[in-house]
Amino acid sequence: MTNRKLYLGPLTDNRRWDMVNIRPDDVFVVTPPKCGTTWMQTIVALLLSGDPEVETELSVKMPWVDIRIREMPEVADRLESMTHRRSMKSHTPMDGLPLDQHAQYICVFRHPLDAHFSYRKHVRNLPISWFEMWYPEDDTEGTTFRRFLDGGAEGFDGDAMPLAHILRHYTTAKALAQRPNVSLFHYADMTRDLAGTFDKLSRLLGTPHSPDLMAQLIRTATFDNMKDKAERFAPAGGKGFFKSDSEFFHSGTSGKWHGNLTDDELLSYDAMMDAHLTPEDREWLEYGSAGPMAA
Repeated sequence: MTNRKLYLGPLTDNRRWDMVNIRPDDVFVVTPPKCGTTWMQTIVALLLSGDPEVETELSVKMPWVDIRIREMPEVADRLESMTHRRSMKSHTPMDGLPLDQHAQYICVFRHPLDAHFSYRKHVRNLPISWFEMWYPEDDTEGTTFRRFLDGGAEGFDGDAMPLAHILRHYTTAKALAQRPNVSLFHYADMTRDLAGTFDKLSRLLGTPHSPDLMAQLIRTATFDNMKDKAERFAPAGGKGFFKSDSEFFHSGTSGKWHGNLTDDELLSYDAMMDAHLTPEDREWLEYGSAGPMAA
C-alpha cells in the first residue's frame, strides 16, 4: 500500500491489490460504477481475443479485484496462472491502485447524474439489502439524492457511489492523463461512436484487426446485442448473481434524471460540481468530447 490511498469499505478493499503481481502488458479498466465498466471490459476482451464469439466470463477471466466476495488468495492464484494477456477491473480511484509504468489504465466516465440513476436501478436488481440505507425503495423524503450529494469518497460511503467518489475518480485520473498508459474515455463518446472507441482502444492496446473482423467485433459490443445475450455478457451472467441478467443492461440511455429531481436538488448538484471542477472539466465529465449540444 506504499504511497497509495486506502479505500476500505464493507464491499471493497483496495489492499487486495497487494497480492497481484502486475505484468507490463496488463490492462486495467478503472471506472466509477455504472459508467460503462462491463461495456469497456467486453470491448477489451473482444480486441485482445480477436474473436466475436469469445466467452468473456468477466467475473472470472477479468476479475473485479477489489471486491471481497471471492477470497483474494484464490483470485491472485487464478491471475498468476493466466498465460494470456490479462485484464482486470476496479472501482477504486487511480490514487488507490498500483501504478505500473507499462500496464494500460483505461478510465471510463459518464454523466454523474446518469450514473446515479443507473445505480438506483442496479441496486434494485441485486438480491441483497445492504444498500437500503442509501437507496430506500420507498424514498418519499429524497434520501437517495441527499446521500448522493453528502457522501464521502471512500469507506462505507464510497461503496454506495456518492458524487464525491465520482469526482475523486475523475480528478485522480485526470492528474495522470499525461502518462502514455493512462487514457480517459466517456460513455457518451462510446455511445455516439462505438467504431471510434474500438479504433482508439485498439491502437492503445496494440491489437490491430482487419476491417471485416473489426466490424464483427463492433457488432458484438452493441448495447442491443449485449442486452439480448445478457447471460453471456452480464458479470456472472447465468449464475443468479442478479435478479435479472437482462435488467443489468437496463436502457443505456442518457438524461435519466430529467423530471426526476427538484430545482433545489439540481442547484445543490450544480454547486458541488462547480466547487470541484473547472467549467471545461465539468463539461467533459458530463457530456464527453462532443459537449452538451450533442447530448
